[in-house]
Amino acid sequence: MKVVFLGDVMGRAGRAAIAEYLPRMRRDWALDFVCVNGENATNGAGLSAAHAKELLEAGADCITLGDHAFDQRDMLQFIETEQRIIRPLNFAKGPAAPGRGARVFQTQSGARILVAQALGQVFMKRDFDDPFAAVGKLLDSHPRGGQVQAVLLDMHCEATSEKMGMGHFCDGRASIVVGTHTHVPTGDAQILPNGTAFLTDAGMCGDYNSIIGMEAAEPLRRFTTGMVKGRMQPAKGPATVSGIYAEIDPSTGAAVRVEMVRQGGRLAPSGPAPLAG
Repeated sequence: MKVVFLGDVMGRAGRAAIAEYLPRMRRDWALDFVCVNGENATNGAGLSAAHAKELLEAGADCITLGDHAFDQRDMLQFIETEQRIIRPLNFAKGPAAPGRGARVFQTQSGARILVAQALGQVFMKRDFDDPFAAVGKLLDSHPRGGQVQAVLLDMHCEATSEKMGMGHFCDGRASIVVGTHTHVPTGDAQILPNGTAFLTDAGMCGDYNSIIGMEAAEPLRRFTTGMVKGRMQPAKGPATVSGIYAEIDPSTGAAVRVEMVRQGGRLAPSGPAPLAG
């Protein structure tokens, strides 16, 4: 099973890059399943229903969100009807949050893949429920290579240590664990000892001539003066699509190959094979 996960889509530039590159990736890499983190796709703050539809129409099978899951108010209702959108498992205590934090998807070949997302606690503005307890309970009920052929977890948090901790916590139970939220791709794509493909952070799908996807002037002013002058705006230059590619053995749910994904924009290209023009 060939799976791609793409990091946080950042504003209009990120959406445009997804529309340009994702159909080619699906075709040239013969992908079975694609998941995209879309929580910054609408002006850098949340995901609207209209922009969710754009990402799905471009070829995403699933969209994960994050701590900005409901910044766009229409998502509160849209997520209840669009089952391909996943919010964090531990976003709220109990069943208070709309939507779902995990779902089993079926590929065209009939393989079943569980997709889930969890929010970290370290350096986060809200004290979310324990992500390790939530993920552990879910994985206990969905063994990879059994009830589902693959398991993909998006670990959305600030601290690289917490993301790596979740990778090791899930090793042997998840097929892919990938970090999101900090918008900077890490270079540590690997298969952990018990067969879990891992990347500390997928990076963003956005303009890297920026400060984590925002036009540099306003955040730089805040760093140098401590003063807020205006709203931060997503950078609008050519975007790089960033993420992870993994091949999964459906009989065991273990990863057998992993590659970083970077296409377009300013970063050097990478992936399982060159894309056709």
